[in-house]
Amino acid sequence: MNYTWATATDIGHMRDGNEDTVTPTEDGAGAGPFIVAIADGMGGHVAGEVASRLAIDAAIVVPVGASISPRTRVEAGNEAVMAASVDNPKLAGMGTTLTLAVFDAEGGIHVAHVGDSRLYMMRDGDLRQITTDHTWVTEMERRGQLTRDQAADHPKRHLLTRVLGMADVEVDEDDLELRAGDRVLLCSDGLTTMLEDEPVQEILATAETPSDAVWALVEAANAAGGYDNTTVAVVDVAT
Repeated sequence: MNYTWATATDIGHMRDGNEDTVTPTEDGAGAGPFIVAIADGMGGHVAGEVASRLAIDAAIVVPVGASISPRTRVEAGNEAVMAASVDNPKLAGMGTTLTLAVFDAEGGIHVAHVGDSRLYMMRDGDLRQITTDHTWVTEMERRGQLTRDQAADHPKRHLLTRVLGMADVEVDEDDLELRAGDRVLLCSDGLTTMLEDEPVQEILATAETPSDAVWALVEAANAAGGYDNTTVAVVDVAT
């Protein structure tokens, strides 16, 4: 299977710094395997930026061809964040999301995920969210205690229930089979808090290349307010 990918990250209009980290940092193409990952850090001062960078660096330090699962990579990111918090009191309490996908040469995608950075797949024009947000409102929705519309505007909608930086954090996993024509999106919540799925789907459906798609999504998030850092990665699948 052949892939083409692009990534983009932007500080937005309201933040003093960018606490998101993405890999790869350059656009490219290849047959796989390769890793795409997005981390959205949180904490005081520069701690969020540190957490997201530590998590991704630890997750990708082992070459992608090695026999290591995406879950183990995310767990390594968690250990790195926790260790740094212990070593430096100024970083205590920092955390980060991490959504990581390994694209293999046979057309499989193997996902590990903690937090509310998302992975979507678009097939035949239909956009489907693959990951589940680890947020308080998502849990309330699952229990039937909030509707989707209520969750979208709830004051606790950004309250995370799982992040890296927590002891024994549970990692979600998923495996998908891709086919030619699929387009995969990874994004931080800087995109999804600014844009509903419908405009995201429209941009993904009309952008000619992954590079066109990522920058169009960033521009749309900023045009909608740009309240947070926005980071996106798009991978196209071909035979």
